[in-house]
Amino acid sequence: MGLQIGEIIPKKEIQFSHLKGKIIAVDAFNAIYQFLTTIRQPDGTPLKDSKGNTTSHLSGLFYRNMNLILEDIKLIYVFDGESPEMKRKTLENRKEIKDYAREKYQQAVKEKDIKAMGKYARSDVSLDEQKIKESKELLIAMGIAVLQAPGEGEAQASCLVKEGKAYAVASQDYDCLLFETPKLIQNLSLARKRKTISGFKEVFPQVIELKNVLEELNLNQEQLICLGILTGTDYNPKGVKGLGPKKSLKIVQEYKTKERIFNAIEKDEKFEKYEIDFDWNIVYDLIKNPDIYKNQKIDFPKINENRIKTLLLNYEFSEKRIDSQLEKLNEIEKQKGQKTLF
Repeated sequence: MGLQIGEIIPKKEIQFSHLKGKIIAVDAFNAIYQFLTTIRQPDGTPLKDSKGNTTSHLSGLFYRNMNLILEDIKLIYVFDGESPEMKRKTLENRKEIKDYAREKYQQAVKEKDIKAMGKYARSDVSLDEQKIKESKELLIAMGIAVLQAPGEGEAQASCLVKEGKAYAVASQDYDCLLFETPKLIQNLSLARKRKTISGFKEVFPQVIELKNVLEELNLNQEQLICLGILTGTDYNPKGVKGLGPKKSLKIVQEYKTKERIFNAIEKDEKFEKYEIDFDWNIVYDLIKNPDIYKNQKIDFPKINENRIKTLLLNYEFSEKRIDSQLEKLNEIEKQKGQKTLF
């Protein structure tokens, strides 16, 4: 959903070593879109093989996840299922943004404006069935568990953490907090170093704990959901026009219950400039009661090196680089075996 509440959410930076031995549930679409958006050439062109097949997502899934596996982090990738009908408006808005970006990119190509090409190319990203299929195949070959959610992947991932099957959800979005994940981790799959004006800066994961969020903002879970609805979710894009996170927080803290909060905005004279053009009851119910599987059994497949190589070499990845990663993995597994024997 991409809630715009980041500026008021308490976070704590952690080392990758903090996650050693932990199981992390990854919001798959969020991660793959991230790879497709960021792993590109300077002019914005995604990585491709000689046949024109996009490989940015496969590169991210292999190299970034291999780094995490070498840190002894176990991963469950949770894929989205059917989107609720109320999400259609958000999907239509995203399509409009992509169409606009495509036009601007073509204009930038004509003008040979590399900077503009890079900017607009990153906004024109799509995830089709073929990319989803090959992503799942690669993940399974890497020993990563894959779970298909009936509805929103982030809701299903949050359920895994609530049930104790995973330590945290990994996503750049804050929506999992509304779905009651006890812990949310950001920056897990980003490149370890980010280029800035002053040079390269190391990027570390950040952990957000739901209990700390509620304590810091002086809210309960119902109120946090209301805060999300006021600022905007995928079910009511942009929320209530004119209300940012800080102003929304004050309203929620003052009126306390969902009925009083939305009744005040709809009827109180001091809020007459704000208009609610969505059914907040439906939005609230979609968040509070998402379509998820409960008590799912999670099976971690065995790593299949031959399958990894076959999949990646088919898209012309460097065999030398693949072997280098697999050798590191074998060394780690060998060390584990020696410790077990000892």
